[in-house]
Order: sequence, then C-alpha cells, then structure tokens
Amino acid sequence: MLTGFKKTISIILIAAAAGYAGANLHDTLPGSHYPISDRNARTTVTAPIHLATYKGSAPDGNMDFTVAAEATVHAVVHIKTTYSYRNNNQLQWDPWGGMFGNQQPAQPVESSGSGVIVTDDGYIVTNNHVVDNGEKIEVTLNDNRSYVAKVIGTDPSTDLALLKIDEKGLSFVHYGNSDDLKVGEWVLAVGNPFNLTSTVTAGIVSAKARNIGILRDQSNTAIESYIQTDAAVNPGNSGGALVNTKGELVGINSAIASNTGSYTGYSFAIPVNIVKKVIDDLVEFGKVQRGFLGISIRDIDSKLVQEKDLKEIKGVYVAGVAEGGAANAAGIREGDVIRKIGTEDVNSSPALQEQVSRFRPGDKINVTVDHNGEERLVAVTLKDMEGGVSMVKASSTLNMLGGEFETVSKNEGNKLGIDGGVKINKLGAGKLRSSGIREGFIITLIDKKPIKNTGDLNSALKNKSGGVLIEGVYPNGMRAYYGFGL
Repeated sequence: MLTGFKKTISIILIAAAAGYAGANLHDTLPGSHYPISDRNARTTVTAPIHLATYKGSAPDGNMDFTVAAEATVHAVVHIKTTYSYRNNNQLQWDPWGGMFGNQQPAQPVESSGSGVIVTDDGYIVTNNHVVDNGEKIEVTLNDNRSYVAKVIGTDPSTDLALLKIDEKGLSFVHYGNSDDLKVGEWVLAVGNPFNLTSTVTAGIVSAKARNIGILRDQSNTAIESYIQTDAAVNPGNSGGALVNTKGELVGINSAIASNTGSYTGYSFAIPVNIVKKVIDDLVEFGKVQRGFLGISIRDIDSKLVQEKDLKEIKGVYVAGVAEGGAANAAGIREGDVIRKIGTEDVNSSPALQEQVSRFRPGDKINVTVDHNGEERLVAVTLKDMEGGVSMVKASSTLNMLGGEFETVSKNEGNKLGIDGGVKINKLGAGKLRSSGIREGFIITLIDKKPIKNTGDLNSALKNKSGGVLIEGVYPNGMRAYYGFGL
C-alpha cells in the first residue's frame, strides 16, 4: 500500500518537474507571447505567435514573379509612332484637301506605347490607339534592335492592331486562357511607361468583364469586356502584356481609370481570348470577321426583374431583336433572357459580347435562353452586319485607300437624313488621307452611285482605275466631296 502511494507521489513529482522544465525550455525558444483572454474562465494565458507562412511546395503562392518576368520582358517591345497633324479648319475652306495643294504643312508628331511579340517570326500585337493614323511605326526590342513595322490590320471595335517586323528567332509570349483567370489572382503588367523600357509591375485581378465606355466613340460595334487589375499601368504601357504567374499572356493592357492621366489605382486589359480571335482574322483575312446575334440587350437588376416580372437576377435581357438577324431566325424573341453562350454563363452585357465576339459569321453556337420561364437550348448561326454568313477578305483596293470602314448605324443615318453609308473609322497612310478626307466621314456616293454598306464600297472600287469621286457627309452634318486617282 505504501509502495503504491510512493509510486504515485513520484509520478506526480516527475510530471510537475517535466512541466516546469518544458515551460522554461519554451521560454528560451525564439518567438513572441501575447495574452489571449478567455472570457468564460476570466483568466489570461500566453501562447506563441508564429508567422503565417506556408513553406510547402506552392509555386503560385510564394510571391516570386521572377520566372514570369524573365519569360516576358524580352518579348515586349517599345513602339514609337510618327504621324502628321493637320489643321482642324482645313475642310471649311478646302473640301478637296490636297488635290489643289492648298493644305497647310503637316506638323510631325510622335507618340509611344508598347507591343507584345506573339510569334517568333515577328508578329506583334498592340492597341489600335498606339498606331492609329501612324505614318511610320518603329519597333525597338529589349536588346535595342530597331525595325520599321508594317500594319497588318487594325480593329477599332476592340482597340487592337497587328504589326509585323522582318525578323526571325524572336522571343515571344505564349498564350494563356483569360477565361481561367480568377478575381484575386496575381498578374504582371509588362511595358514601357513614360518611355521607361522593360518595366514590370504586379497586382491582382480586381474584376472581369468590365465595360468602361472608352471605345464608344471609336466604333458602333465596340466590344468592351476588360480585365480590371491594380497592377500599375501608366501612359506608354498601352499595348503591353498582362501575364499570369506562369508568364502566359492573359491580356493586352489598354486603359487606366484616372483623374490625372497617370495611374491612380486601376487599369484595364483586353482578354487574350478576344486578342487571339482578332489576330487570327487579321492574319488570314486582313480584317476581323465578326459574327452578330442581331439583338439589343440590357443588364438585369432588381428594377428590371420587378418591371418585367423575371424570376431572378441572372443572365442578360433581350430588349430587342433585329428583323432578319441571326437571333430572329433562330427563334429568340424580345423578353427572353440569355443565360449561356455555349458552356459559358453570361450575367452581363460585356460578358455576352465577349463570348459572341470569338465567333465568325456562319459559325453555329448554342445559346441557352429562358423563354417565358422555360429554359431551352437554341442553335444560332451568326451573321455579319449586312446579314451575310461568308468570310470577306480585305481587298487590295481598300488597303490602298488606307482606312477602316463600317456600315453607318441606322440611328446615325436617320439623324443625318441619309439612307445608309460607310463610315471611315480610321485613316492610315493612303489615298483617303492624301485627298484630305478626315476620320468620321460617311461615304454615300462613289462616282454618283449610292453606297449603303461596306459591300457596296467593295463593289464600287473593285478593279477600279482612273479618277474616283467620293461624296458624303460628316457627323456634324457638313457635306463634302473628294477626288483622287487609282
């Protein structure tokens, strides 16, 4: 009995000694102690506080951007654009422009931006506004080699342009998938802000499918579904790369939200899945082949749900359907709600536009539609702006003119009292600019023949030679006519 008691006492003493030694040993280890209050027991104890660092194998969680930076910095170029500035009052006194030699002398102006090499043989993607109206475009690589670039094509609707330099074996950026980007994911912006070449900044994806209205005045078919980030982007970054932590291209940096003109917190990039489609079209056809549903749409909010007696705030509301358009032919009606394009959910107008913009006229897509509370799958064959389903290559004659064209919208046509016409969205070096025509001019007649759409423009100038008389009107209502030779 006594022996058992002694054993018990010994165990208690050993345990107490071990606990005391452990406590003293713990106090000798590095680390901080902070009181943790237990409200129920009304006592205060101390506990070790450790840095919340996970030292396991987490390649995307270690905040090391060196791999992504090294994979992209040599494939991002500096672009210098030279163009001429003409007197804004020229057309008021000389509608024929340079035809009679009365133009004021051009003042050379330079601007700069960035571009991304996407193939080893010299194709470079940038923003349309970086090279817009450029008469000479110079590209400088990260190793200071310089080239004069050729413009393969531009797309004002997405603010993208494709250039080409004569070189091989170049470093280039591999495509990622912008659909896979998550809000909160780390990204890098690579470009040349303020002419500071090869600059890399980091941030996170702040939002997706953002519409900021910056392209509205550039095109009647503007597509804005930007990736919003807080990576620092400044003037000169336009056309540069937005890459993920693997060094894959996920966007082309294009704009900033700023009251000062410099970075104040948010920047916007064109998703690479839109970029790839535009590049492929420009390489293959010389112009973008864009399919349209032929609908007007509205975002769904609580007010619209109540107004239209909708079930939920989900999808995009069909506010109107164009007669003869793709949606009309497929049975989509005003009041329907589009839930998906293919397998992708669409819950905003920019998201829907982004998905549709990836397809060409003649492509068949599946559209999930809520019709009177019943969800159904509709097969839609997309059409172009003129209702066609065929690919249209840019003609050599139109390339010679040096412009980007689109059929004028019905709304603008009605305001100006014209029945159709072709609007000049962009002017490069070519016959139009040299004749004195300015951007925004709407062509209504060529050699006294009506021009109602881009198809008429192609037909009127196909195999044309000799003198050409162009008549039309500017958005402010001023009518003008121009002449040049082909």
